[in-house]
Amino acid sequence: MTENEIAKEIVDAAYHVHRKLGPGLLESVYEVILAHELKKRGMKVERQVPVAIVFDGIKFDEGFRADLIVENKVIVELKSVEKILPVHKKQLLTYLRLADKKLGLLINFGSELIRDGISRVVNGL
Repeated sequence: MTENEIAKEIVDAAYHVHRKLGPGLLESVYEVILAHELKKRGMKVERQVPVAIVFDGIKFDEGFRADLIVENKVIVELKSVEKILPVHKKQLLTYLRLADKKLGLLINFGSELIRDGISRVVNGL
């Protein structure tokens, strides 16, 4: 599957989860449920994946933790906040660069309408 095909499945699964649960739960709840929903669809999903970072020629094993990595291609950063801030998109772009991935989805389950809470972030795609 391409990054865009994977993203389409992730967005559909996020709609499904948000429709059933609504906004207002903790981010960790949405993370485990979204991962479950994607696995039901036959997708490979990893949660809380440590991603190494190299700085000054030294490898640090845990530069950050990705909320979800789907099919080893798409990083999903989850939020459950009232409003996404510009720093959240910048953070995801940095994650994509460090992990050498091309596509990330920022999904805010705190949005009243999930379509308003989904942002695509690309790194050379």
